Amino acid sequence: MNFNLTQIPDRIQKPRTHGITMVMDKGLSIQEVHNFLNIAGPHVDIVKLGFGTSFVTPNLREKIEVYQSYGIPLYFGGTLFEAFLIRNQFDDYVSVCKDYNITYMEVSDGSITIPHAEKCGYIEKLTQHGTVLSEVGSKDAKNIMPPYKWIELMRAELEAGASYVIAEAREAGNVGIYRDSGEVRQGLVQEILTQIPEEKIIWEAPQKAQQLYFLELIGCNVNLGNIAPTEMLALEAMRIGLRGDTFHLYLNK
Repeated sequence: MNFNLTQIPDRIQKPRTHGITMVMDKGLSIQEVHNFLNIAGPHVDIVKLGFGTSFVTPNLREKIEVYQSYGIPLYFGGTLFEAFLIRNQFDDYVSVCKDYNITYMEVSDGSITIPHAEKCGYIEKLTQHGTVLSEVGSKDAKNIMPPYKWIELMRAELEAGASYVIAEAREAGNVGIYRDSGEVRQGLVQEILTQIPEEKIIWEAPQKAQQLYFLELIGCNVNLGNIAPTEMLALEAMRIGLRGDTFHLYLNK
């Protein structure tokens, strides 16, 4: 850090498997990627090329290589996986990941229905090719699962080989673990945590109030995802008590 301050909580250092921040890139240019990583790279753990943007991104290979040159792993959004799957192109999806040297893969079923045993089968297959993140929860705000179902699905997907389960929220943070207002479904989150290790969950939390909730509940090393590139440093400051929302969180009383 740039100067000495006492009473700063200990952040797990990179490369880390806990306390990670996943950033959502919805269309940064190659120059913007350089600029973003030049300032925030030390704090970024994983980047997701959001939903299906990688299909329409110009100079995709060069962009991916920029991220990789900074040592940042990245993966295609789960919507792209589902787009391949619904077209019976699973093997093509694997080939694309290999071609672009993508070693992180997301398995999701937020837009299509996949029998759960089949979804776990895809997770098992993809673990042969890299690190698998599996997303639990629907993008349909009307599809509200009870807590026991979230727990059941998360446990099965971790057992199938997923390194993390992602709690769905979309890029807006208004479905899944949140109400349409963006308010956290606190009972749901707390019940999930009674059964699933928190270090194995990435909570999608694009809104500041959502990030604050998880920081207060779990601590500075909670796994958070769907963070906007422009909010990266602000989140890292909030993680360690250097933003007004968490200013008093780690000070000795």
